[in-house]
Amino acid sequence: MRKSILKSLKPDIIVEMLDMAVAFENWNKVMERADMLYQCVQSIHEERQEYQSKGIPTPYIHTERPLVYYYGFSHLMRGIAHQKMGEADQARAYIDQYADLGWMEDLDEVGMQVVQEFRHKAQVNRYALEIEAGQVQLLEEFVNFLLEHPEEGLAGLKVITQAAVRHRWQIDRVLQVFEDQIQGDSKKMNSSNNDDMYHFCYQRALYEQWMGRAQDAVEFILQAIRLANRLGMDRYFIRCTALLESLREEATGEQIGRYRVMLEEMK
Repeated sequence: MRKSILKSLKPDIIVEMLDMAVAFENWNKVMERADMLYQCVQSIHEERQEYQSKGIPTPYIHTERPLVYYYGFSHLMRGIAHQKMGEADQARAYIDQYADLGWMEDLDEVGMQVVQEFRHKAQVNRYALEIEAGQVQLLEEFVNFLLEHPEEGLAGLKVITQAAVRHRWQIDRVLQVFEDQIQGDSKKMNSSNNDDMYHFCYQRALYEQWMGRAQDAVEFILQAIRLANRLGMDRYFIRCTALLESLREEATGEQIGRYRVMLEEMK
């Protein structure tokens, strides 16, 4: 991309574009926009270095966050996109990139805090990547990590439950460890955890179905439907109703009654 075009772009606008692409699970678009963000901040960084080398004051460019954040975010998004597309080796390479952002010059206290936050994200996402790949030997270690970092608990459980469904692991013991936390999270839902809770409930429904506990599966899919509606995500809603219909014959009359009331309310 030409420098003249890069200079007209705003990093924070590209971040918003990236968030939208992630929400729609358009991983090719995520890759494209993450690359755009990287080129944009690289251009800003190179221009600053050039001005500094000449002893000239650098032009002011307003950004909501330190420049190091945009480097980290571009690598994070590319790593997530590769992971979602099943390209684990490429995902690992990008995790390594945002795990080590301390190379940037003149990092102030806020910038160093951003570096630490991305280092933490890298640790979480390394676990997630390996658990999703079926590395069951890391499960206990990951559970202990989540217990030490309860703010990561719901997102981590989503990963574990999805892996359990994919690799046919029995994780009742793990779910029991986090039972109180899950119930607490469900009572204080907000925009920051709605999506994680939806994915956890959907994967938990699949897990309960596989374990032969159909009525428990229906309870979780009813929660997922409510969250899908709250998120305004039609494809989530369609996915949930398809699963519930496959369980209809094993659901109780009371559960089907609640399902019908929910559908009427959503109209």
